[in-house]
Amino acid sequence: MCPQSAALTPRKGDAEVATTGVIRARRSTIATFALVGFVFGIWTVRIPALADRLGLGEGAVGLTVFAWGTGALVCMQLSRTVLSTVGSRTVLRLAAPAVGLGVLAVSVAGSYPVLLAAVVVFGMAFGLTDIAMNAQASTVELAMGRPVMSGMHAGWSAGAVSGGLCGAGAAALELGFTPTLALAGALSVPVALVLGRDYLCDPTASEGAEPAPGGVRLPRVVYLVGALCFVAFLIEGSVADWSGLYLRDALGAGDCLAALGYPAFEVAMLAGRLVGDRASARFGARRLLVWSGIATAAAFVLVVLAESAVLVLLGFAVVGAAVCVAVPLTFSLAGSLVPQRLSGAAIAQVGALGYTGLLLGPVLIGVVAEASDLRVGLTGVGALALAMSAGALLLRSGRARDGVVRGQRGRTPGLSRGST
Repeated sequence: MCPQSAALTPRKGDAEVATTGVIRARRSTIATFALVGFVFGIWTVRIPALADRLGLGEGAVGLTVFAWGTGALVCMQLSRTVLSTVGSRTVLRLAAPAVGLGVLAVSVAGSYPVLLAAVVVFGMAFGLTDIAMNAQASTVELAMGRPVMSGMHAGWSAGAVSGGLCGAGAAALELGFTPTLALAGALSVPVALVLGRDYLCDPTASEGAEPAPGGVRLPRVVYLVGALCFVAFLIEGSVADWSGLYLRDALGAGDCLAALGYPAFEVAMLAGRLVGDRASARFGARRLLVWSGIATAAAFVLVVLAESAVLVLLGFAVVGAAVCVAVPLTFSLAGSLVPQRLSGAAIAQVGALGYTGLLLGPVLIGVVAEASDLRVGLTGVGALALAMSAGALLLRSGRARDGVVRGQRGRTPGLSRGST
């Protein structure tokens, strides 16, 4: 039996030990989100330095990012079967250190073909880690009997911002791409190994768990939640990739002011996720998703109608505050809308659909902007936010996270999944 399975199935007299184990698991999982976000932030802001080191043009850089994303998406899809077989704890213990090793491989790549191979490996490790840590977060959330997923994703946001700042600091100190990423990778490996000691055994990996059916068949509601995740990630990617250009080209803002669009969005996302769990516990996941989409659409109205760059900055910040809970809620719902043995597979499927939106969304907006203008493209994103609200209304509130959490309040941690 897994050493930590008592945290999910405590015996009489073991409640205090179980509670301590769950608390440690929550802290370690938040730290894992922050660690992976930190590595991702450094990688993202140092891509220009990578281009300079290997003399890459825009096309080659685009192919590099695409190769990374393809590796991540392939592993996310394959993780459905892996997670349903061995559970998130085992996968995360192996995949999280592999992210650091992947960054190390990227940092020392001396030619473009080697770089492409390294970023595919890095992307695969990242994709598997991302799904596994969300599955572990779902296990912790259900063991605690209250929402914690937004807090987990707040850890990611904090890590990504910190990594971006460290990468920018390294650039200011004229520290090259190789030493910057090599140091980040070398430090992240031992940290990931230490964090892995406190993860919980999810029911899919515990003794006595019912084996997953052949082919890991998932109910249709998982794909509906995945579609909502697709839209949420598309919104995040659109702001990340197009906010600066919109401020500069459509509003005439200077480069410095235009560069503040994404940070304003990300800081608002972080602040919103810090209170997202309390909002989810009070209003329920389904209702919160509906209002998140409506508020996001309203914020895009401000963005596309405002004639002042300052108002547009405010609009992007409101978008971040409105959409911040959407991705955590979809992962949380994916873990609660299916039998416990399928929660990891459901989260993997939702994550794969979500990251497809993150990669394809900005490209689609670029196509629309090329045919008309960027204002029309962002208007379309606002319309998709309303579609997300409509999709959330199709979820049955009795089966969604709001029903699960409210029914669990006051129960002993670890007994929260017994009636899935």
